[in-house]
Amino acid sequence: MIPARFDYVRPESAEHAVKLLAEYGDDARLLAGGQSLIPLMKLRLARPTVLIDIARIRELRYIRLDGDHVVIGALTRGRDIETSGILRAELPLLAHAAGWVGDPQVRARGTIGGSLAHGDPASDLPTAVLALGGTLVVHGTGGIRSVAAAEFFSGMFSTAIESAGLLVELRLPRLTSNGWGYQRFTRRANDWPIVALATVDGRVALANSAETVIRARSTEQALAAGASIRDAAQLADREATPRADIHGGIDFHRHLIRVLTARALHAATG
Repeated sequence: MIPARFDYVRPESAEHAVKLLAEYGDDARLLAGGQSLIPLMKLRLARPTVLIDIARIRELRYIRLDGDHVVIGALTRGRDIETSGILRAELPLLAHAAGWVGDPQVRARGTIGGSLAHGDPASDLPTAVLALGGTLVVHGTGGIRSVAAAEFFSGMFSTAIESAGLLVELRLPRLTSNGWGYQRFTRRANDWPIVALATVDGRVALANSAETVIRARSTEQALAAGASIRDAAQLADREATPRADIHGGIDFHRHLIRVLTARALHAATG
């Protein structure tokens, strides 16, 4: 299908983009890689009257070290995340998760900021960022603020970004250990995961197990208290609220969560 008619503007900077968002209000949508927005527009599930194209704002595309953090510009593309030498050395979980996003064409266009701002509960990158304990930096009309990943994802396709806000940066603490694990279960390689699981430094994050990506707090607490991987993994679905779908019933999804948690935790401990 062809999208409904819209106007098109291209801001010169992040600050300019925020001003345009404030000017056009709820009628505007940001366009970065367009891998989520354009399909929605073609289906008429999204009908913005104004597209604000931020893809060429180069100041928001970078990966670098900043003390005990790795910082990533919101417009950094999936392929750059996947192949970054810094990320493969410092945060291999994120580089690995990026390699599962869509296909090479999607990763060449899609941005990490777009994936995070979209707030899809089945997405690989938000799951990895949540497990890594990241902080997201949002530029809005009231200035710049930082939001912990655990508070950023507020619901299905819903985040802490305000209507006139722009995600500009991701800050991730450098790992204190080399252990991490990532597991996903799909029917086909390029499909969205039926369930996905990321773990690192004692944190466990689940995808497609609730209205948004979530932390498996019961498992984390059990591990901190000295429980075995087997026992801790059996608690991984406590915070989950899976739904029955074409893939299977609720019990099937809960079983996947526990099995994948055990596998990821074993991978993280070597």
